Amino acid sequence: AIGNSFSEDAVEQHLYDLAKADGVDVIIGNMYIGGCSLQKHLLNANTNKPAYKYRKIGLDGKKIQTLEVTLETALADEKWDYVSFQQKSGQSGIYESWAESLPELLAYVRARVPAEAKMMIHQTWAYEKDSQRLNIELGYNNHVDMFKDIEGSYEKAAEEINADLVIPSGKVFQKLIESGIEKIHRDTFHASFGLGRYALGLLW
Repeated sequence: AIGNSFSEDAVEQHLYDLAKADGVDVIIGNMYIGGCSLQKHLLNANTNKPAYKYRKIGLDGKKIQTLEVTLETALADEKWDYVSFQQKSGQSGIYESWAESLPELLAYVRARVPAEAKMMIHQTWAYEKDSQRLNIELGYNNHVDMFKDIEGSYEKAAEEINADLVIPSGKVFQKLIESGIEKIHRDTFHASFGLGRYALGLLW
């Protein structure tokens, strides 16, 4: 995962154990910078900047964090089967804000992973309905409108780069809310440590 705290929510807590329970061996890597945008990921790639916390879960389930790692180093660390991309959550609904960065970052990654590796778009999710970030910072009246923009933006991104897969985390959150399970955020925007993260792990 080339991401931020939203990829942390999705892959670091439950994914390994869920895969193991299903008889699937996995190695998980998360290139983490809090709040990181695709523009910043691309800049880090082009300058080979050791800006990341490389959080890795090995075949044995052991979690290792290595500081000051470059994207190139992490991509070379394993023969990755899947690589995911996502925009920072606050810009996720504005495709124009990251349209130029994604194809170039994708090309950078493709040149450094096995040819058969699948490229994935990780759709982020809308903020909680009463979030100040939702209503004041981003100017949305409700989370439904935010998700519509996110969904459209990520669909366009996936089409633009011919992605192999879209992971619809945002859609799962909307489905949970529609079913009456509203408390899936922990601070009005990140996933809750309980059901929120668990649902993301199941989806992945």
